[in-house]
Amino acid sequence: MTSAQMKPGEPDIRAAGDEPVPTAAMVHDAAERIAGLVRETPLLNAPSLDRIAGRRILVKAESLQITGSFKLRGASNRIAVIPEDHRGGGVVAYSSGNHAQGVAAAASRLGLPAIIVMPADAPAVKLDATRAWGAEVRPYDRQNESREEIGQQLARERGATLVKPYDDPYIVAGQGTVGLEIARQAAAMGIRPDAVVCSCSGGGLVSGTALAVRDTWPDMAVYASEPAGFDDIARSLAAGERVANDGTGDSFCDALLAPMPGEVTLPVMRHTLAGGLVVTDDDVAEAMRLAFAHLKLVIEPGGAVALAAALSGKLPKEVETVVCVASGGNVDGALFSRILTG
Repeated sequence: MTSAQMKPGEPDIRAAGDEPVPTAAMVHDAAERIAGLVRETPLLNAPSLDRIAGRRILVKAESLQITGSFKLRGASNRIAVIPEDHRGGGVVAYSSGNHAQGVAAAASRLGLPAIIVMPADAPAVKLDATRAWGAEVRPYDRQNESREEIGQQLARERGATLVKPYDDPYIVAGQGTVGLEIARQAAAMGIRPDAVVCSCSGGGLVSGTALAVRDTWPDMAVYASEPAGFDDIARSLAAGERVANDGTGDSFCDALLAPMPGEVTLPVMRHTLAGGLVVTDDDVAEAMRLAFAHLKLVIEPGGAVALAAALSGKLPKEVETVVCVASGGNVDGALFSRILTG
């Protein structure tokens, strides 16, 4: 996208190598492109949860998306723009599960074959769901193999398009349609939030959402939320450059374990986010229990970190109304049962 394609007044943010990164205009284009391919998910509220939090909490329930997470949005947008003469080899992706399902579903619905590189120890519910969409799964050992190298090799061998999990402008724009829905739904409720919080791994969801909501509310405070030990975005924002995790962390938020922010996403986050929030696994487990009890939502650990930040006092006290994106609900049944009874 060139500067001429940007909306008037939109910052011309550029990534390394002077490559343009996503804009709000791209998010609006994505919304038109994927209409009918994704579900508009509800924006939920429970007064009983508000009383516990001491503030009004609106939960954007992407756990109710067709594949159980927001990832279908970006995957649908990215695959939809593959030129016809490049579609024969299908698509390749690497993912711990939610992006895998999003790519598998989007490829299936658009008539393209898909092969997904997934860790051998990924939750069975995510492996099974990916295969159910007709994708071929190539397991790998996350301790001793590189999913990026495997994915690139498969793409070369098959003449396929590599669909990255977050570091792609079309992926970011597709995820940003979450923010467009938040703005529209909140306005319909007569609400102007004080902040929006998204779960973060590589930064695709929060980057796109920030572009979208700040297109409606230019001064909106948007926060990234991450599990402790994998707070590379918070540290990268503080440092002003990409900072990697040290590899020694441990968290049950299996969807949020990217080693560092993306090259495409960090420039957007530096210009649009109010900061990064960090929560513990205990905070996340409590958020999962409260979401189930008060909203009747099943949220996976990685999908609950935004709500966990709002419930555990990580937001500034002046934030009276916050939108938390519940980004996914693909949790193993046995794990969810343990958390509910824990």
